[in-house]
Formats: sequence, C-alpha cells, structure tokens
Amino acid sequence: MKSIINFSLFALLTLTVFSCKDKAASAADATEAAAASDGTKFTVAPESAKITWEGSKPAGKHVGTINITSGELTVKDGAVSAGSFIIDMNSIIVTDLAGDEKLSLEEHLKGTGTEGADDFFSATKFPTGKFEIISVTPSTEAGANAIVKGNLTLKDIAKEVSIPATITVTGDMVAVTSNPFSINRTDWGINYASKISLKRSEINL
Repeated sequence: MKSIINFSLFALLTLTVFSCKDKAASAADATEAAAASDGTKFTVAPESAKITWEGSKPAGKHVGTINITSGELTVKDGAVSAGSFIIDMNSIIVTDLAGDEKLSLEEHLKGTGTEGADDFFSATKFPTGKFEIISVTPSTEAGANAIVKGNLTLKDIAKEVSIPATITVTGDMVAVTSNPFSINRTDWGINYASKISLKRSEINL
C-alpha cells in the first residue's frame, strides 16, 4: 500500500429552496458496480483528505468541512482506475461561526438534535456516507483532466454522479482535487424545506 498525498472535494450545499426553474437534474439510481481494484493500491491519508463545503441561503452563506476517514485508490498503467472512500457525516464542521450559532447549525446539518433529526444528513442513524468509483475518463471541461463517475451513498441511498476532477499520478503519490458539481439533495432523502413538489434544494460537490 502507498499513501495518497491529497484528496479533496469542494461541495456547495444549498440550505434553502429555489424555484423549480433552477432545479438540478435528478441523479440516476446506482446500477453499475464499482470498478475492479486491479492495480497498485494507494491508501487515503485522513489528514489530507477532506470535503470543503459552502452553504448558501437568502441572507448569506456558511462554510465548513466534512472528513473522509478512510479509503483507497487503485492505479493501473499510470492512471486511476478504481477507488472508494468513507465519509464521516458526524464530522460536519461549520468554520465561519462560533459559539451557540456554530453548534446550532452543525446540529441542524447533522440532524443529531431531538428536533429536526431527519432534516439533513441524519448522522445518528446514518453515520457514514460512501463514494465508489465506477470509471475514470478524460475530461474536456476547463480546469479538469478527468471525469470521475461513481456511486455516492448518503442516508443508505446510492445514486450515480459524475465529478470533474484534476488527477495527478507521480511515482508514489496521487493527488485528486474536484471541481464543484451539482446534485439534487432530495434524491438522497435530504428533504428539509422541500415539501412542495415545485421547489428544491441541491448539494454541489
């Protein structure tokens, strides 16, 4: 096993609803299996693997992080061919607030309080998420050299997503950094403030 030098995702989490004209496309159900891990394995170093998120609302925005606790990438013929990562949903941190406001928003996003336990990620019931790579193909998008297609599991619901990313493989090191990408959070049962069918919220990774 070798260590991954860096793995990062940039997530934009919309905290409130928008009109239906802004609705993100729904993600397809996860029907394809993860890619076979045939090659050299690189393990994730938790201290250098993280999701950074930005949450917007009408009155402003908030920022924070979520930890990736474990995972690995497989490199074959000098390119990433497979991989999977475990996301610690109880590690959601808000970095632009302090005191009671910080704790209140973190509790709300985790869904760990008595009220609103199912508002967002329901981390007590679903403490981890997962991302499993299906395929990695070249990208024509600016600022990315690869499209990473995979199954994203949140709240035990698996959906297929495609992430534009920059992947660098150099000797004993692999670095992966994603571009922002949009998903409809209600596909994963994250239904806070989305009871009306003509409204939605979204997560962007």
